[in-house]
Amino acid sequence: MTDDSGKTARRRFLVGSTSVLGGVGVAAAAVPFVGSWNPSAEARAAGAPVRIDISNLLEGELLGPIPAWRGRPIFVVRRGEAALQALNRDPDRLADPLSEEPEQPGYAQNEFRSRRPDVLVLVGLCPHLFCSPTPHVELRPQPFDSEWNGGFFCPCHGSRFDLAGRVYSGSPASRNMEVPPHSFENDNVLVIGVDEENAA
Repeated sequence: MTDDSGKTARRRFLVGSTSVLGGVGVAAAAVPFVGSWNPSAEARAAGAPVRIDISNLLEGELLGPIPAWRGRPIFVVRRGEAALQALNRDPDRLADPLSEEPEQPGYAQNEFRSRRPDVLVLVGLCPHLFCSPTPHVELRPQPFDSEWNGGFFCPCHGSRFDLAGRVYSGSPASRNMEVPPHSFENDNVLVIGVDEENAA
């Protein structure tokens, strides 16, 4: 009769060791997988609020260099009194003059489409195919519009927007340029990505 006790002990040791190593391997594989459920630092930063100093932005200027929020350009324009008066000179030319689209924030549903009449804040993309329109903030005729009162012209397909980002009727774009969530930390600091209504 042979003594199997040594073989049995060896077998138990090998089975136990294999189980332990297998468990360690599964845990090691699971850590990066579970970690991938959390947003990366880059992703968190992409959605983080952006603070912009507008103290040097002069009347009739577009802020440059153009800031970005969530990978999208943000147009910030300082409008003077003449530009504000020209906004509603001919509302019949506009597709949505009162900004009644549901995706617009409440503070964009006024004649200036802004929190402060003098400061316009827009996502700098045409809602048609997301090209970036060219700003033409001067109140003078342009080759594409002899009665131009300032605004944005998309060279890709010819969409035109006034100096409040409202689309002209007959443009390829069917809706106004987007107003991003924003607020003012003080008179000179604009915060993109946070508005007072939704601030924690």
